[in-house]
Amino acid sequence: MRFVDEAIINIRAGKGGNGCVSFRREKFIPKGGPDGGDGGDGGSVYVRGSSKLLSLYDFRLKRNYAAEGGHSGGGSQMFGRKGKDLILDLPVGTLLYAIRADGVEELVADLSEPDEEILLCRGGRGGHGNEFFKSATMRTPRFAQPGEEGESIKVRLELKILADAGLLGLPNAGKSTFISKVSAARPKIANYAFTTLTPNLGVMINEYDTDQRMVIADIPGLIEGAHEGQGLGHRFLKHVERTRFLVHILSIEDVDLEDPWSGFDLINEELIKFDTVLGDRLQIQVINKIDLADAELVEHLKEKAAEDGRTIYFMSALDGVGVEEVVEEMWRLRDTLDMSAPVNTARTWEPEDEDEDDDDFSDVEVVWVTEE
Repeated sequence: MRFVDEAIINIRAGKGGNGCVSFRREKFIPKGGPDGGDGGDGGSVYVRGSSKLLSLYDFRLKRNYAAEGGHSGGGSQMFGRKGKDLILDLPVGTLLYAIRADGVEELVADLSEPDEEILLCRGGRGGHGNEFFKSATMRTPRFAQPGEEGESIKVRLELKILADAGLLGLPNAGKSTFISKVSAARPKIANYAFTTLTPNLGVMINEYDTDQRMVIADIPGLIEGAHEGQGLGHRFLKHVERTRFLVHILSIEDVDLEDPWSGFDLINEELIKFDTVLGDRLQIQVINKIDLADAELVEHLKEKAAEDGRTIYFMSALDGVGVEEVVEEMWRLRDTLDMSAPVNTARTWEPEDEDEDDDDFSDVEVVWVTEE
């Protein structure tokens, strides 16, 4: 299955069933009166967050979704059946933007929790049958109310991965090797740039408390100009927005002895240019692949980090050296952060409540029939 993080779909709720025009006709009851039943309400459309889905690929294949319409009423005061609701399962982390007629987009839902359900389109109300309209002054109403159309909406789906930690860095920094060592994820690993073309998710389990789990997102490597779409560009920068903290990994091969931390600074500048909030996101900075350098260089970099007042971890994800210290710091940072961080500012839109039925029929749309 391909990783797809955007799709545009059309959603329509079910139309309400029509009311029935009927009169009771039985032997010895020549004037039984109206007995047409109401139509059933149309089905509504809900969206639900699912932790089992990781892509919007299915919504690229099918773009139109509609709930079942309500059934029409019948004689003998039989009410029509309500249409079945439609529930669309979307990956957790999906944002839904309504595309208005003028092209303006409005955020209508943010599925940030598993099994969270949000009403997106309400089904049309079923029409009243002629039995509903009978009164002392209207003994034989020969009309019924048609069902109302259900709400419809055109939606752009955008998936932003939700994770506790996001692995960030230049291409070929060893992020995929690290996530394969600390979780059961098995991403593609090779010695060339842009090995990872799509985000990978891994779950790390605390060895001291197996109920404690941390979701890690391996974000494809970024380069200078990523905020403008260079390399893999901002297509994957958006996934960093939904992580609570970052593990910034730099290969020792990319360390410039004259300016050792320039690799970190380059990516951090791209984060700020893409979204200033990301510049304040907490980071664990790690230099990886120390197995490729001699001990003197590693010791020199550690002393340089201390002089510059920077907390930098050194590891070899391939050999496992220093990995434990990085993992301990990840758990420590996760436990100190508020569980809702980063703050979710997305708001959810709901359709306005329908007015309750009343006896004022001045605005009732009716269909007239002639009694046989």
